[in-house]
Amino acid sequence: QVQLVESGGGLVQAGGSLRLSCAASGRTFSNYAMGWFRQAPGKEREFVAAISWSGVSTYYADSVKDRFTISRGNAKNTVYLQMNSLKPEDTAVYYCAARLGTIATMKNAQISNEYAYWGRGTQVTVSS
Repeated sequence: QVQLVESGGGLVQAGGSLRLSCAASGRTFSNYAMGWFRQAPGKEREFVAAISWSGVSTYYADSVKDRFTISRGNAKNTVYLQMNSLKPEDTAVYYCAARLGTIATMKNAQISNEYAYWGRGTQVTVSS
């Protein structure tokens, strides 16, 4: 089992920044690739970003590319999502997720069913 706890969400004005953190406990964190997903009210959950177990490979949804950065600190069992230039359409509950093994492709990174463990989410609200 892997337990994931997100933090860092909040209310920010458009153009502002937030840094989300996801603290992992349980199994060996460095064995897991990690992802961030989000779900806005009335919408389906969507992929945001993912990072390989080594941290070498990263994947981003087109809607956040060049604005968001995913990173991980295996020594701290934590994955981060730095969000810059936030827009009202970024408003959502953000979820951290973990998966064993490698991420083969960008398409594969986006498949939520590939992630076995999920946090409870943290709310991000961007005002216009």
